[in-house]
Amino acid sequence: MPFLQLQNVSLGFGPHGRRTEVLREVNLSVKENEFVAIIGFSGSGKSTLINLLAGLQNPDTGEVRMDGALVRGPSPERGIVFQNYSLLPWLTVHGNIELAVSRVFPKFSRAERRAHVERYVSMVGLSHAADRRPGQLSGGMRQRVSLARTLAMQPKVLLLDEPLSALDALTRANLQDELLRIWEHDRRTVVMITNDVDEAVLLADRIVPLTVGPGATLAESIPVDIPRPRNRTELNHLPAFRKLKHDTTELLLSFKKDRPRSSGPAPSMPAIPPADFSSGRRIVPTREVA
Repeated sequence: MPFLQLQNVSLGFGPHGRRTEVLREVNLSVKENEFVAIIGFSGSGKSTLINLLAGLQNPDTGEVRMDGALVRGPSPERGIVFQNYSLLPWLTVHGNIELAVSRVFPKFSRAERRAHVERYVSMVGLSHAADRRPGQLSGGMRQRVSLARTLAMQPKVLLLDEPLSALDALTRANLQDELLRIWEHDRRTVVMITNDVDEAVLLADRIVPLTVGPGATLAESIPVDIPRPRNRTELNHLPAFRKLKHDTTELLLSFKKDRPRSSGPAPSMPAIPPADFSSGRRIVPTREVA
């Protein structure tokens, strides 16, 4: 049985007669401890898809299941890291993480809570900045805090909604390496949304392309058959790495070419607030991607 699953999921916005289908007949199965990267163009519905997995939105049709149980709302079992940091500016690095830990593990003693927080602060390399507030941190450091806060809740599933997209290239590469190191050390089921092909190939066990919206769906998955542990410098010299990048990029570009041009502007989508702490392949819109 899949650990995380989307079954015939569709979701749209707008009133009857002017409704836009964002996602249509989406099927996905993720194994426990698997790292899956969903890749697509901006505006194709990637964030909507991650919101459905997190339980922040409910599908119009279809089901979202985790470990066989129907997902009906947010849960600490599914931790999410957004593009924005969502940190409380008046709390320190330690304080932001401790607040989440206190909510999820209310029975921890003060000493247990402090040790738990310090473990995850150290994991993301911020022990030297534990007493700083977000305004005293760089963008990359703030995203590390956001990642540490989510990891400290010890979710069974880690959902990453393009958390590195706003960072400069060097900081992004550094955090990709950190994320890879953390995942290899502390295996979790991960679904990452990205628009970066290199990032997807570096991190994931499997890449699942999302077609162009509206009415986007998932294409056949692309296995990343590159042994772990992976090294960024060494990957650039591997023919398999270059082929995966080429095939994935060509497939994504084919979605753009095959998509008819819109006759008018797309309707605006309602914003979803940040969560509280609590080689050419055919498109398969109705068959489960596994």
